[in-house]
Amino acid sequence: MKTPAPPPAFADLFSTLRGDMDRFMTVMMSGEDLDDRDYLDWDKLRYKTPPDGMTHEEWWFALKMRRRSMLRPVPLKRIDDLSLSYALPDELLRALDEVSQRASGQIALPDEVMNKTTRDRYVIQSLVEEAISSSQLEGASTSRKEAKRMLAYGEPPKNRSQQMILNNYWAMQRVREIQHEPFTPERICEIHRIVTDKTLDNPESAGRIQNNPDPNDRVKIFDEEENVLHRPPPVEELPARIQALCDFANGDSKTDPYIPPVVRALVIHFMMGYDHYFEDGNGRTARALFYWSMLKQGYWLTEHLAISRILKQAPSKYARSFLYTEQDEGDLTYFLIYHLQVIQRALGELDEYLNRKTLELQRARTLLARGPGGFNHRQAALLQSATRDPSNYYTAESHMNYHSVSKQTARNDLYDLEQRGLLHRTKISRQFAWVPEEELLKILEAESV
Repeated sequence: MKTPAPPPAFADLFSTLRGDMDRFMTVMMSGEDLDDRDYLDWDKLRYKTPPDGMTHEEWWFALKMRRRSMLRPVPLKRIDDLSLSYALPDELLRALDEVSQRASGQIALPDEVMNKTTRDRYVIQSLVEEAISSSQLEGASTSRKEAKRMLAYGEPPKNRSQQMILNNYWAMQRVREIQHEPFTPERICEIHRIVTDKTLDNPESAGRIQNNPDPNDRVKIFDEEENVLHRPPPVEELPARIQALCDFANGDSKTDPYIPPVVRALVIHFMMGYDHYFEDGNGRTARALFYWSMLKQGYWLTEHLAISRILKQAPSKYARSFLYTEQDEGDLTYFLIYHLQVIQRALGELDEYLNRKTLELQRARTLLARGPGGFNHRQAALLQSATRDPSNYYTAESHMNYHSVSKQTARNDLYDLEQRGLLHRTKISRQFAWVPEEELLKILEAESV
């Protein structure tokens, strides 16, 4: 990742402009009319054409003066007791409104797509996707197909990458279980222990806050040229800082200064990455804590979102969202805008998925109603189930029990679907199982022609 250029120091700009009071007043007056809808960071702004009669530095100074009047404090600190704050420009407010409404609202789709059973299946699929992508962000290198098979069929992990994915999956499941519980340092350590189990060079550091006072032992963030981008706080400060994070996460919006709930969840994500409480696995833990905070605050749809899949598409943008905040006086607005855009995209992908599943189910029902190739009612029911959830698998025993037929009849049904190319046979826990073929709907359509 190319390191973004840090902005010019505000104090230096102020001192320079104050040397020419007429110019200072001109820049200040011009600032009232500047367009700041995009809330550009300095690294982007320096390549834009400044307003007429202004240098890039004067443009930046005028914007910073406006932004400073908008900033709202966060009761958490950077290193050396420096502040953190955020603004609420129109772009961020619109995104907050959309995410708040959609992530805590209802999904208006047919019951066959979003009934409890199907919804629970989709939640599991989302947790699987999040576990894979979050691990791949941290360097896991197994294929998505192998990872999904491991999680779907309960196979043991074959390597460290698969162990990372399995750990992430169990951490997300644990977050669902404790979503209404208060944040505590012990619970954060528990999540980290789950996330890093059997994946660390030093196994004893799983679930343990860093405590070695040697600064050379402290984790640091480097760029591609091995320059230090970020030094987390010293270890002696970490117990107090993680307690402050928990107090913030559990804050009462009725008595404390109001912070929008989604902003609260994203600040928790940021601070976990900023403070780096643990030797490794801080990123995966940060994303799990974000989900926990969102669920705790009533945004139930969050458990359907595979946010890390979007972060993984542009990991450098994810990293820069931290750096822009650190470089610009602890202004969290850059981090918030970026991650709200990610959540909006994840919500859009959810809508697309659910609409696609609705159309697929309608098409599958139509094809099966025509009886292409003479499917019996048991086979038709199985194919509809496989269309709803391609991660399902079927055994002779499960098919027998579900339809109250003999085991031989169940086998005949499954072998017939295998011969038609609709299912393929594999072994799971020492027994034969039949798994839907990829593009099952297209195969059914080809049979109906």
